[in-house]
Amino acid sequence: METLRTIFEKWKNGTIAEMLGEWKWILGYSKKYKKAICLYVFLGAFSTVFSLISAIAGKQLIDIVTGIHTDKVPVIAALMIVMALLSVCLTSLISRVSLKISIDIQNDIQADIFRKVQDADWLKLEEYHSGDILNRFSNDVSVVANNAINWLPNFIISSFQLIAVFCVIFYFDHIMAFISLASAPILILVSRILVERLREHSKRVRQLNSEIMAFEQEAFSNMNTIKSFGITGKYLANLIKWQAKYKEYNLDYNMFTIKSNIMLYVVGMLAQYGSFGWGVYRLWTHYITYGEMTLFISQSTRLTSSFNSMVSLIPTILNSSVAAGRIIELLDLPEEVIIKEETDKLAGFCEDGYSVRLRNVSFGYDKNKNVLSDSDFEAHPNEIVAIVGASGEGKTTLLRMLLGLIYPDSGEAVIEDGNGNTVMLNAGVRKLFSYVPQGNTIFSGTIADNMRMVKEDASDEEIEEALKCACAWDFVKDIPGGIYGETGEHANSLSEGQAQRIAIARAVLRDAPVFLFDEATSALDNETEKKVLANIIGKKENKTCIVATHRLSVLDMCHRIYRVNDTKIEIVSKDIINGGERNV
Repeated sequence: METLRTIFEKWKNGTIAEMLGEWKWILGYSKKYKKAICLYVFLGAFSTVFSLISAIAGKQLIDIVTGIHTDKVPVIAALMIVMALLSVCLTSLISRVSLKISIDIQNDIQADIFRKVQDADWLKLEEYHSGDILNRFSNDVSVVANNAINWLPNFIISSFQLIAVFCVIFYFDHIMAFISLASAPILILVSRILVERLREHSKRVRQLNSEIMAFEQEAFSNMNTIKSFGITGKYLANLIKWQAKYKEYNLDYNMFTIKSNIMLYVVGMLAQYGSFGWGVYRLWTHYITYGEMTLFISQSTRLTSSFNSMVSLIPTILNSSVAAGRIIELLDLPEEVIIKEETDKLAGFCEDGYSVRLRNVSFGYDKNKNVLSDSDFEAHPNEIVAIVGASGEGKTTLLRMLLGLIYPDSGEAVIEDGNGNTVMLNAGVRKLFSYVPQGNTIFSGTIADNMRMVKEDASDEEIEEALKCACAWDFVKDIPGGIYGETGEHANSLSEGQAQRIAIARAVLRDAPVFLFDEATSALDNETEKKVLANIIGKKENKTCIVATHRLSVLDMCHRIYRVNDTKIEIVSKDIINGGERNV
């Protein structure tokens, strides 16, 4: 009754239903490899049969040596050796099949996560730290993949082994068979206690691992900043705190497992001693032979081991379900809005260019606080339009809306081609934008690798031309290897201004109709900044260029200037900016 009550409580609070849902999801991946899994089970079963035949042959051999039987020594010895070798070969083959399937499942799940994260709604994805996502992508997927094909086949194999060994012992001695299984009820009781503790611990440790990985990733990614501020000691102290917490969690669980293992060992030992004592008694009374005694000892141990293997699958099942739940969270993220039918109306890279417009747009990350309110904005082909304003006022938010990463809470944000076709800004029209964000966006590899990210078939001449347009060729041609020179991680072989110009050249190579620059020229001198923008507008016809900036040097080139101030986007004149409001 107590067990039924516990199960009912778990069902009521959703734990069992949650686990069943998680394992249903895991088995969905396993179904693809059901033939290989069936092969895995058959190989395991045959391995058990061969091991039993080898053990029985060993029993016969001992009986021959002790004089009970005197015939067929070579045959029995050969059978014993052949069965043992076959068992080893099958075990090796099982390991090979298991590894292959687990790698295939891991690759499938990771590909699905990677695809989902790339297509996920930006705001929802931002709720997860990149270190947490990486931990789920690597560690959690590895746990699920390793166990997805193992637990059910291993349970079947262990069950088959348990039944087969029990039948063999039962054939020779009924009482011995039941003595060997005497530990089963106690092991079942212990496993019931383990379930809740194991699941709770698994959740705590996996969450802690995500937090530690997030800390480590940020520390290593920002090592230059940490060094420049002289706060390496602080970060080391923080790492030690995380390590202490990790140690505490694991030592706490270790003590629990030690106590559990001692209990399991004592129970198993009593069962083995009981089997041994009964075997000795039966041998003493001449009811069994020495060979049968040896068989009983080895197989009673194996019987207990088979049952322990089945019990030990509980942590595997729980760890896998927790890991699966964390993966499912990512896979359940809502996808970006792509209005394909509407987007298809736009002329593909219309020769006349594209205009973007915001009308009466309001938006807030927090629904109780707007970043933009009832604002208008527009930019047209052959124009440079500036967005100015203090940090945090909403310039980057405006660019995110243009890119279809976020959507207005009210009002409309649209893109329009030269034929008058208008479509709501969404992820589907992002191909019409060349975006250069703030900060260093250069990847490790060669300069050519970075450039061809946006145009795989770009020739060396096209890359050189884009670099010239971005005023980057002057220094790239002097780098050892030229465009095939290595940039290093975070472009550590380049200055900030050089990295920015390569990022701009990459956007030029993409050759999309609309250019978006988010403080992308902040590391350039005034003359180079003006030259880059002039090149884009002058050499690339019908381009719409939108620049979010703090700097005044480029404003004289702009057709319109918008200022974001107190959640409002408003047009301001160059005279106002140049006359008094220098700090934009």
